[in-house]
Amino acid sequence: MTLSFYIARRFALSFLLVLAVFYGLILLIDMVEQLRRFGEAGVGLQQALGLAALKAPTTIYQILPLIMILATVALFLNMARTSELVVMRAAGRSALRLLVAPLITALLIGSLAVAVLNPIVAGTSRRYEAIANRYEQGGEHILSVGAEGLWLRDGGGQEQTVIRGTRTNPDGTRLYDVSFVIFSAAGAPLTRIAAAEAVLTPGAWRLSDAKLWDLTAPNPELTAQLLPELLRPSTLTGDSIRNSFGAPSSIPIWELPDFIARLNDAGFSARKHRVWLQRELALPLMMAAMVLLGAGFTMRHTRLGQTGRMVMLAMLAGFGVYYLRNFAQLLGENGQISVVLAAWSPPVAALLLGFGLLLNLEDG
Repeated sequence: MTLSFYIARRFALSFLLVLAVFYGLILLIDMVEQLRRFGEAGVGLQQALGLAALKAPTTIYQILPLIMILATVALFLNMARTSELVVMRAAGRSALRLLVAPLITALLIGSLAVAVLNPIVAGTSRRYEAIANRYEQGGEHILSVGAEGLWLRDGGGQEQTVIRGTRTNPDGTRLYDVSFVIFSAAGAPLTRIAAAEAVLTPGAWRLSDAKLWDLTAPNPELTAQLLPELLRPSTLTGDSIRNSFGAPSSIPIWELPDFIARLNDAGFSARKHRVWLQRELALPLMMAAMVLLGAGFTMRHTRLGQTGRMVMLAMLAGFGVYYLRNFAQLLGENGQISVVLAAWSPPVAALLLGFGLLLNLEDG
């Protein structure tokens, strides 16, 4: 038990060290990128550092499996150089028994990342996008989905339009039981429109069976107009509506199941968010698989030679599994494979590959 705690502590310190190095590098790179992107908007060094600090957690979270395999390689190379692995094997400990502590530690780190780091990353990414949109000073299109339907803001020209629809088609270009409220640049309500259906066409919404109220009139109901069809100018497109959701990573995992249910109720396709949810649940298994891959190539004494080659093979295997995971995610989001297969097949395949390496190189 004492030996297991020792290995787990060494592994945790190795992971934290690699994590700190990557965080520092990413922070510096992102700060330069923010200065380049928002320099014309008057963003200084302090503001760029703040933006980089908000964006860096998202990047770190995405590459956690790669950080895990680097920590594993660093741990076992260090233990091999100091002959600790030789002593442990001579004491009767097999490679698989030595890996129990790092595997449990990796599972705990993965679970903490999903439960704690995921909501933090969601909050920082939303904050970064809000500040970035403000610096860019462009038109803002915001879509939210709630229990009462979906809300969309169309910021075209000197007016702002708030749109609410009870439900929609999968790409968000056709709204049902819809209402439009048009505000002036000062925020005063000007017009309200209720319609049975609104279809987004290039440059405008085409409303059917519409009723229009002039909210600046003393009695809007007396001057209300019934129109069989009405065109309302818009700067929105189908792509801008879909992009208004943002990445699924901007939604905390604890809120994701309810958000998926609201998307389904509103008529949107929630497949992308379902794949992301399953992918997050599979993260602890992916972290454990990376430990097995790294150990399979580096749990050997340095006197056997070819250390550099084995480290390179370990890194190539880690990058291969990482890109396989991203490729499977794309296939799942496009409906080419099932959601469960897209999320769980890469970590399971990596886990089996790591076990095979250990049995062949160490105990086989």
